Amino acid sequence: MQYSRPSFRTAFFGFAIVFALIVQAQAQLFETKARQAFMVDAETGSILFSKDADALIPPASLAKLMTMEVVFNAIKAGRYTLDDTFAVSENAWRTGGASSGGSTMFAKLKSTIRLEDLIQGVVVQSANDGCIIIAEGMAGSEANFAALMTDRARELGLTKSVFVNSTGLPAEGQVVTVRELVQLGMHIWKTYPEYYKYYSQRDFTWNKITQRNRNPLLAMDIGADGMKTGFTEESGYAIVGSVSRDGRRIFAALSGMTSDRERAEEARKLLDWGMRSFEKTELFADGEVVAEASVYGGAKSGVELKAKGPVSILVPITNKDRFNARIVYDGPIVAPVEEGTQIGTLRVSIGDTLSQETPLYAGESVGLGSLHQRALDAVGELLVGWLRKAPQT
Repeated sequence: MQYSRPSFRTAFFGFAIVFALIVQAQAQLFETKARQAFMVDAETGSILFSKDADALIPPASLAKLMTMEVVFNAIKAGRYTLDDTFAVSENAWRTGGASSGGSTMFAKLKSTIRLEDLIQGVVVQSANDGCIIIAEGMAGSEANFAALMTDRARELGLTKSVFVNSTGLPAEGQVVTVRELVQLGMHIWKTYPEYYKYYSQRDFTWNKITQRNRNPLLAMDIGADGMKTGFTEESGYAIVGSVSRDGRRIFAALSGMTSDRERAEEARKLLDWGMRSFEKTELFADGEVVAEASVYGGAKSGVELKAKGPVSILVPITNKDRFNARIVYDGPIVAPVEEGTQIGTLRVSIGDTLSQETPLYAGESVGLGSLHQRALDAVGELLVGWLRKAPQT
């Protein structure tokens, strides 16, 4: 695929500059029965699919991803170890135990359990009692722990997710988005590789009861190694999944399916499509000039724009005409310009999905021009400004 080198010297001053490398985006490349879905390539950050990704939905057991992030972060910070033990309170036993009718690891009342065992209970068995035991042991109460979860979400840049409990059991005001669930899953994988392994564990035995991992993707031959399923009457069946294959990894979150069978099939199809339907393409090498932006009142009429490092994206293999890339900046750029200043953004779309945004920086410094040059630029701006304001006929 050939990419022409963009130049913006002739762009009108004062306009947001848009440069199309290929063609305008069209409809989605993939259809899913999920009401909400979001999928990202882990290496490049390219968004491969998005459907109502910012809708607020109840998290159900997917909230346990945030529960575990708080736990993993506390261990990494040295506040806890895997060998620390936590007591099983009557509240944890009643609210999350066998009598509750929900997912449980069958923790015995008034016993103590190692943190690593609790982690496996939560990750593999989706244990509500395990979540509450951890929450009470770390924060004194589940409400206090839920506040920590929301605070931690904000630290990670998850601006919409709100947690009211550690289990994901229905609670007013507890919401997430599939976009933020994918961001959370990728964060756990990148930041805690030594603990991410638990998500691919096929089964776990506690209190002489063996339970299999509830993630249906693990039993499929697609390279899946995580992460979590969930269900609520309000939002239906949901899942966060990750697949690693052929040197690539992708994360996806789907919600709003009507059955566990539909959830498994829709997740499998989306993740498999994401693996098979894209190829990595380097748009620009490290240090390569991506574009040139107009400069007002400078010693030069333009400034080179570069990314920090190479720019690579994933392009549809069979729908390359649905790929669109453009460079956007507010111009003209007023001199002087210092090298390294962020000037614009390279935006890549696949179909109607904004796939990737890469900041672009001044690749050189541009000083003030002479009085004569600045006068010419001022006249040019007056003329272009008049044209902008002229009525259309």
